[in-house]
Amino acid sequence: MAAMATVPSYTPSLWVRMCHALPRLDLTMQMKDNIFVPDSWEYQQTLLVLSSLSAVALVISLLVVLSFLIHYCCCHRGDRSEGGKKGRGICCVTWVAVASVTLCCVAIGIGFYGNSEANDGMYQLTSSLLTANYTLASIDLLITDTISGLQLSVSGPLTSMEELFTGSKPFLTSTRNCRRLSDNVINLLSSISLACSGIDAGLGNDSISGASIIPLTPAPPSVAPTLVPSSGLMPSPFSPGWAANTLMVNEDYRWLSYVLLLLLDLIVCLFILLGLAKQARWLLILMTVLAWLALFLSWGSLGLETATVVALSDFCTDPNIFVLNSTNFNTGTSSDVLDYYLTCSRRMNSPFQQVMTQSQRALSNIHTHLSNLDRNALTQFPKAEKSLREVQQILNSTEGNFHQLVALLNCRGLNKDYIDSLKGLCYDGMEGLLYLSLYSFLSALAFTAILCSLPGAWRSFPSESEEYEDSDSESEDPFTSHQRAAPP
Repeated sequence: MAAMATVPSYTPSLWVRMCHALPRLDLTMQMKDNIFVPDSWEYQQTLLVLSSLSAVALVISLLVVLSFLIHYCCCHRGDRSEGGKKGRGICCVTWVAVASVTLCCVAIGIGFYGNSEANDGMYQLTSSLLTANYTLASIDLLITDTISGLQLSVSGPLTSMEELFTGSKPFLTSTRNCRRLSDNVINLLSSISLACSGIDAGLGNDSISGASIIPLTPAPPSVAPTLVPSSGLMPSPFSPGWAANTLMVNEDYRWLSYVLLLLLDLIVCLFILLGLAKQARWLLILMTVLAWLALFLSWGSLGLETATVVALSDFCTDPNIFVLNSTNFNTGTSSDVLDYYLTCSRRMNSPFQQVMTQSQRALSNIHTHLSNLDRNALTQFPKAEKSLREVQQILNSTEGNFHQLVALLNCRGLNKDYIDSLKGLCYDGMEGLLYLSLYSFLSALAFTAILCSLPGAWRSFPSESEEYEDSDSESEDPFTSHQRAAPP
């Protein structure tokens, strides 16, 4: 299916265009296109290749740390007897460790900011989806209520009026015309399809009793609950409420995971500084173990973020292509309807314009017939007044719901929700992921440097036996003791 016009009020950002322009290679190292097709194995291979770059970087980091460990273990065995060189060594490795910890703290600050930006983007996305779900559920509920009201008038008061007007052909004809027009409106409204069968916003439709039909006032999306399906599979047709709840749950876990990772890095950095200040060898050894864990987590998160950023840039470059071609979105909904709501162009007519015009004309004709019966028939058939008033009340309520339905079917509301969701995902969400990628890269470099410098630091610390010998030698030195005993 050909791509439609670009989305108004939305332009891919510079970062989206840059990430989208990255070359794509599959597992056989052949060039592939960058069209967002998440279900395609070829597209998944390109993401795997990009994320595997962090694995290559992890291997390089391990080799660098291993080379430094070999250097400390094999090349500095004779340094213990050289006090001056030992002092310069501990000063050097201490400053390298402090610089690495400082870089790690900078990365942690960037990570907190990126995590907040990504969370803001996902919040805007889910809010827009809930608002769209509320609109679609309101449309579905208005159609159901209007159809139910007209069916009630056909089966109840109009039938009673036909029985009363049996002896008067003009009045009976008008009543039957009202029935026929009501059936036409029911058929026309039943043909309106926005794939609302998969929408469940908790907006219940109470059973209609008698002629008490009132205009609908559904609860706003912040109040109306959206039920999450027990199955983890995406429902067909696509439900914005299901997507919003799924994204909110996953976003909560993602945000909490990054907070825990950032706190782990911060704790490691702070205790490394404490261990260097106190020259606590056991504390540095413990922090070295945690630094190994943080190193693996940093490179692993970088690989995941790289694949996510690239896939998101492919989607945000032209999201309409994916929405139009995805069966999860267009099942039960025609491409014309999707095109109308996604673009909302002034040059496009509503696909429901003809249906709504015919329905409005039919309701006006019903109102005309009822006015004629009210003026002419009630004087001859006073018993028909109750049924006629019931039909008029149902018609007034139906017209009120009909005007709300016309407003909700306009493309401006749903298109605004669509654009807001794109801006939240492709602007704030993309920026947050890029900051998180920078955090992961800087923290991985910092922990690599920390692991290279900490073994030299704790190796340069004086042992307990050396401290004990130094204290004994000072106490046994006669010159030192004589100078201490001499008066000033």
